[in-house]
Amino acid sequence: MLRFADSEYFILLLLVPVAIVFYYSVFRWKAQAMARFGSLDLVKKLSGSVSRERQIIKAALVVLGILTMTLALARPQIGTRLEEVQREGVDIFVALDVSASMLAEDIQPSRLAKAKHEISEFVDLLRGDRVGLIAFAGEAFVQCPLTLDYGAAKTFLEIMDPSLIPEPGTNVSAAISTAMKSFESQERKYKVLVLITDGEDHGEDVMQVVAAAETEGVVVYTVGIGSPKGVPIPVYDRRGNREFKKDRKGEVILTKLDQITLEKIALTTGGKYYQSVTGETKLARIYEEVSQMEKKQLASMKFAQYEDRFQYVLFLAIVFLVVELLLSDRVKKETEWRGRFEQ
Repeated sequence: MLRFADSEYFILLLLVPVAIVFYYSVFRWKAQAMARFGSLDLVKKLSGSVSRERQIIKAALVVLGILTMTLALARPQIGTRLEEVQREGVDIFVALDVSASMLAEDIQPSRLAKAKHEISEFVDLLRGDRVGLIAFAGEAFVQCPLTLDYGAAKTFLEIMDPSLIPEPGTNVSAAISTAMKSFESQERKYKVLVLITDGEDHGEDVMQVVAAAETEGVVVYTVGIGSPKGVPIPVYDRRGNREFKKDRKGEVILTKLDQITLEKIALTTGGKYYQSVTGETKLARIYEEVSQMEKKQLASMKFAQYEDRFQYVLFLAIVFLVVELLLSDRVKKETEWRGRFEQ
């Protein structure tokens, strides 16, 4: 499969028709100038050493040089080689609470923005572990399946916000259940769930789901972000004016962190609970513990390794331009010696 890594240089191909028009105009102008100079047969005899065919060839070489030089700048690549990637690690799902309460600004710039920043740095620490993302609020879904492509995972992370899940609430049970269904391995190990939330669980029977997760060997690390005392949830109108979310009675709703439940979840599954009130989500410490876990050979991933081929096109361009420089537009005329005087 052929592709061009720097296709923006194709704009330089516009120089090809410009060069063709330029040389056509020059040749036409020369022909008209010779016609004005005198008899066309006489002019040809006087300039017999100049080869019009060679001039055309030289012009064609310049045009081909421009064309191939542009193609070389665009970096043609061919994906002819397949590499098999073998890695060892564990499977890690990061479940992020994207409910409206995560927009609270007691942690600057907001709880959600800070959590996403910390998750991004956590992904940068991974070495061979597969990572996946789960977004949850009133319900949960897999935002990014388990992958070794950390760049793709971070791309999916960037678009995680409250608009992804219209159903309000903080359903921790749904997040854990979704992770359990999404782990590919049937073994009772190598599975880690990092659960990041700021609110109380609005789901049902969370501890029953946690018990099932423990049975399947899922180790859950919980991170509580926010204050257990409760803070209001900001709401912005179209003009950017801030208000606070209110209930049907008109009272400001406070989002409170349920530390006890999060501690139970972590303790039951063999993980740990971390509280973050200053914005540091402790994910670096979680990675240190995960890196000490027993690792497995993850499913190998094959991908096309594109190899540059611009060198050959560049060499061809140089050949065209060098030949054009060395090629003379004049030819040697051989004359027959007839002595000092002609009869």
